[in-house]
Amino acid sequence: MGKILIVVGLVIALIGVLISLGVPLGRLPGDISYRRDNFSFHFPIVTSILLSIILTLIFSFFFRR
Repeated sequence: MGKILIVVGLVIALIGVLISLGVPLGRLPGDISYRRDNFSFHFPIVTSILLSIILTLIFSFFFRR
């Protein structure tokens, strides 16, 4: 349980650093954004893929057997 809390804290800190450096999380090239008169749809697919890769690397590093 302790390792999981450390990893979650590091991920939150990393996201905070990225946002403070100006990385447009949620608005990366490749994210789907559709706007019409009174309707808007946003699906951050590239951001989701990038976050998945980063979390996979972090978890594989900490929970290696």
